[in-house]
Amino acid sequence: MGKISPLFLFTLVIVTAIAPLAMQIFMPALPNIQESFGVSLAVAQLTVSVSMASIALATLFYGPYSDRFGRKPVMLVGLVFFLIGSALCTFAPDIVTLIIGRAVQAAGGAAGIVLTRAIVRDVFERDQVASVLAYLIMAMVVAPMLAPTIGGAITHYFGWRAIFGFLGVAGVGALLLALRLPETHRETTPLPGLAGLLASFAALLRSPTFTGYSVQGACSMAVFFTFASTAPHIVISLMGVTTVEYGLYFMLISVAFMGGNFVAARISQRVGVKRMVLAGAVLSLIGTLALEILVAIWPTPWSVFAPAMLLASASGLSGPNSMAGAINVNPRAAGAASGLMAFMQMMTGAIVVQIVGMLDDGTPTPMTVAMVLCALVSLAALVGPFYLERGAARPAAA
Repeated sequence: MGKISPLFLFTLVIVTAIAPLAMQIFMPALPNIQESFGVSLAVAQLTVSVSMASIALATLFYGPYSDRFGRKPVMLVGLVFFLIGSALCTFAPDIVTLIIGRAVQAAGGAAGIVLTRAIVRDVFERDQVASVLAYLIMAMVVAPMLAPTIGGAITHYFGWRAIFGFLGVAGVGALLLALRLPETHRETTPLPGLAGLLASFAALLRSPTFTGYSVQGACSMAVFFTFASTAPHIVISLMGVTTVEYGLYFMLISVAFMGGNFVAARISQRVGVKRMVLAGAVLSLIGTLALEILVAIWPTPWSVFAPAMLLASASGLSGPNSMAGAINVNPRAAGAASGLMAFMQMMTGAIVVQIVGMLDDGTPTPMTVAMVLCALVSLAALVGPFYLERGAARPAAA
């Protein structure tokens, strides 16, 4: 494609940020929505878990369809659905309509999550992908970093419905930018159909490398989503912190995540994908254990957010590298690999978030236990593929 323009990279950042922005800006409003509709925490959590499941299902189709029809037209369709969902949420008369609107909005925003990764794989060389993804994610996190602060302020001064009006305006901006994107996928492939789609996913899952990186990434994201969806209830409802204060606390999480991404961007090529992912998984387990202990003995906002900063840094280290490791298993199926990995991340997060909501007992225990278990599985997922790769390398060296 020649020289990559700053506008090209900026567009990728904005389109990728739409779905995380919609998720994070909404979190401080969960207690208000629960009170507004007079529903339980488990029902209010459906606005999070159903939208995550919607993202998961949508990502299965964006990759293969973009391999067939090109990245740009599929991305534009997704952004239109994002705008429709935002409008439904803004004027939702009841919790059911709000949940449906969130599902439509999330399905549309998922286009950016999948297709920008595939575009990066189209444009950049294999050894550059991890670093470029790290820089993209680091830049992308600026919007989610500010999102809880913005969402808390909007909720405090204008009510939670105004959040979705704000997202509608952001979606229009993303759509206008996406219209200027060039097409990066010229060698289109036939649409596989349901049987072919499942076969391509099965082929990817037979790779221990893809499975290991994908499960690690899915459980790592589940740790984050469990925290992001449950922490507002704990910090706002149980500890008496305002939505504005919660947003300011959450900025620390985003700064830590951006720091981890910056380190990943600088050293991933030198250290290697496997070591970076392993380091992130180990730090994540340490952070979840620290969170569980501190909240039990010293229940304050700092006991929640201080260890969460370590979790965010760990995710910043491992995230771009596990993503790069997964989508490079078969470069010709980068779209399908990106979609399947995103599906695993979002569906795992949706299941864990809803379980935590159903087990709510008025204490942080369900959240902290779920986060520790997810961190353990994230670390364990790396053992099998790393062992098999090491075993395969010995005969080759001999």
